[in-house]
Amino acid sequence: MTSKPPRSHVRFAMPSSLGKDVDARAQQLQEHLSAALGRDTEVVLPATYEQLARELLSGKVDAAWAPPFVCARIEAMGVRVLVRGVRDGASVYRAALLTRKDSNITLDTLKGTTAAWSDRDSVGGFLLPMAFLRERGLDPARTFHAQDFTGNYRSALEAVLEGKADLTSVFAPAAKAGAPAVTGLSLLWPEKESAFRVLGFTEEAPNDGVAVSMSAASATVTDLEKTLLSLHLTPAGAAVLRDCFHADKFELAPRMGYRALYRVALASL
Repeated sequence: MTSKPPRSHVRFAMPSSLGKDVDARAQQLQEHLSAALGRDTEVVLPATYEQLARELLSGKVDAAWAPPFVCARIEAMGVRVLVRGVRDGASVYRAALLTRKDSNITLDTLKGTTAAWSDRDSVGGFLLPMAFLRERGLDPARTFHAQDFTGNYRSALEAVLEGKADLTSVFAPAAKAGAPAVTGLSLLWPEKESAFRVLGFTEEAPNDGVAVSMSAASATVTDLEKTLLSLHLTPAGAAVLRDCFHADKFELAPRMGYRALYRVALASL
């Protein structure tokens, strides 16, 4: 039996949970990578984080922009995380639990409420909140009347504003001494930022990263690393970082840099 010939183009996956304009972001990234790599590049949008991980592990994609929990899972299986995002000078982030501004819910009155989460494998949208609640002595299964998974941050936020859920969670920048605490609402839904109130902030976790398939050609990995690390040096690259990755730049990911998330994964079981 003859071996399967290598792909002539690069396949890059990014989560479909980034919002309603994810298709436009994917097209923007696809065009930029094709030009920068000098090879046709296809950006695909797996429906779930689980599917994204499967496509990377199976070699159906050469690389993938993955949330931290997925990076931790596949890193433990031998997959290399090539680079990770840097935002506001930090390579870590946290989550913010949100409710409607006019709600009287507090962290002490969550019993019987309904939560809307983005995805079971989302660190900012589910796993960090789970660890946060458990550390406060709250069992989510007993605390919430119902927990729904909407597929992305924006849909979860909409569920809260429409009264279908009482709270949700979004990613938030790392805490900075002397600076006011902010959330990812300014990126996810800026026109509705004032409609939400923060219930609490979780501990920090490593930022999202770009992982490469074990079957990806070494030349592809080298070119991709060079391209991603230099994105911030040009206006077009900076726009891709902002629009597609919500990052200021990339840095090399340390080996086994996501090991700290194993505790978060266990806390979510």
